[in-house]
Parts: sequence; C-alpha cells; structure tokens
Amino acid sequence: MSFISIFLKSQIDTVNSGGVKNKKAVYQSARRASILSAVIPGLGQAYNGKYWKIPVIYAGLGGLGYFFYVNNTHYNNYRAALIQSQVDGGTAVVDGRVYSTSQLQTQKLYYRKFRDFAGIGIAALYILNIIDANVDAHLKTFDVSDDLSLSVDPWQGSYSTARGYKTVTGISIKLNFK
Repeated sequence: MSFISIFLKSQIDTVNSGGVKNKKAVYQSARRASILSAVIPGLGQAYNGKYWKIPVIYAGLGGLGYFFYVNNTHYNNYRAALIQSQVDGGTAVVDGRVYSTSQLQTQKLYYRKFRDFAGIGIAALYILNIIDANVDAHLKTFDVSDDLSLSVDPWQGSYSTARGYKTVTGISIKLNFK
C-alpha cells in the first residue's frame, strides 16, 4: 500500500479588503483585542466587531456574580451562627430555625462550596472572554467564501488480477477550488 500526501494551502496571507495587510498586523490586532478584553470584558469583542457577544459575556458574569453574592451571604450567616453556637452551648437560630453545631457546619460547607464554584466560574468566563477575543481577531482573515467545496461520495472500482477481475469499494473525497 502506498500513501501520497499533498500540502494544500487555501488561505491567503494578505487580505486587501479586510484592512489587514500581513501576518504581523493580524498578530498585533489579536494582541490588542486580547488586551482590551483583559482590561474591560467585552471590549475586545467590540474591537473585532462581534457586538452580539457582549451581552452574553455580561449576562454570564452577572449571573455568576449573583450566585457568588447569594452563596457568600448564606455562608457568612451560617459561619457567624456556628461561632455563636460554640459560645452558647451547641445551638443557634438562623432564619427562624434552630440548628445544631453539626448542621451549621454542614450548611456552612455547602454554601462555601457553591460560592467557590461561582468564583471559579467568574474567573473561567473572564479568561474565556480574552481567549475568544484573541481567536476571533486571528480568524478575521479566514476565507469562508463559496470558492472552496468538499464532497464525499461512495466509490467503486475494479482491477484485473491473475484470477480475473476484482471489485473494490471505498469513499471518494474531492476538494474543489472554484
């Protein structure tokens, strides 16, 4: 069996209509978009012209910020009640309910866990915002025109052997440049 590998390049390094002149300009544009998104989330997306992503970023940050605030508030309430229960002899009242020390400890750990998850989510979304701005700036010059097409079709062929003809079935992959 023999395999033949052919290197095909479908992208052009210079684009005149997009305002990007060369690879160095693309990297500078991506760097600027990343820095802008790091300073103010969503600003890199605005720089790239992807304005629809800005509300998604702020909705995610707002939702995660809300969960962080709520869980942190409950965590602090149960933490203070746990400290108070150790002083008062083993029970404390939170939101009209009486809790034992072990119940307070369980509640405190529960809300701390979800507060920490929300903080990790905020950090992850912030980093994802920067990565998205960088990748989007790099893909600004990517050619998505209809000039390229890929077709995958079934294929059948035959060849002769010493014992007669043999039929071979396979897949044909064609890349067309228009």
